[in-house]
Amino acid sequence: MNPQAEDAANRLFEEHQKGIAFSSISDTFGIRDIAGAYDVQDRLVRMLRDRNGAPCGYKIGLTSKAMQEMCGIDQPIAGIVLSERQMESGVTVSLGAHGRIGIEFEVGVRLGSDLGAPESSVSREDVAAAVDGVCAAFELIDDRNADYGALDMRSVVSDNSWNAGAVLSDFVAPPDDLAAVVGTVVLNDTEVASGPGSAALGHPYEPVRWLADHLAARGQKLHEGEIVLTGSLVKTMFPAAGDRFEFAVTEIGDVSISFVA
Repeated sequence: MNPQAEDAANRLFEEHQKGIAFSSISDTFGIRDIAGAYDVQDRLVRMLRDRNGAPCGYKIGLTSKAMQEMCGIDQPIAGIVLSERQMESGVTVSLGAHGRIGIEFEVGVRLGSDLGAPESSVSREDVAAAVDGVCAAFELIDDRNADYGALDMRSVVSDNSWNAGAVLSDFVAPPDDLAAVVGTVVLNDTEVASGPGSAALGHPYEPVRWLADHLAARGQKLHEGEIVLTGSLVKTMFPAAGDRFEFAVTEIGDVSISFVA
């Protein structure tokens, strides 16, 4: 364990409070690998709980080729969603309360039972048996005006993988072929993008399987009732004041969000 992990988390927490732009902290605090970055993330999340509530689930990022290419990163990353940051469709979000908000367009899942065990890898069939509902979802990220040409994955993961919230539609029973659903993005009444469920590592359950194994390696597991955002089906978009986004996923539902200055 990196003895500087607590100091790194304190630095990140202070940067968020003061509105400081994102920059790499991994070399400064000796975060030499991804495991060390998740140690920092755990400490940062404990600091965020007083204002943002207890953990209620996870986000998985960089699950599509388009998102990995955008960020120059070749593997998924995880972060923790806090309960006060879980919002319902139709919410209005203030851009000024964050460094720089990005919006991502995802299939969310809800666990109907615990998932994951240190002694064995989780299969996609295990995930299907554990999931009791799916939804259309936005993930809000706060990249704090990061330079995407010089991203350091250890620092991004340390910063709770940039999660700033989740906006969810109603949960419904999973359709028969979740990989075949199509998510369509509408911005201010104009369709601007679409992507299939298969954009998330081939199937939205695959990121959940990855997350369960990732948590098991850290002595943790997914719990009944937790939500998981499975990764954006299209590239991140950056809203302006006055924008309204709608995201509709075939056979699942739709969700909307508006932004003010």
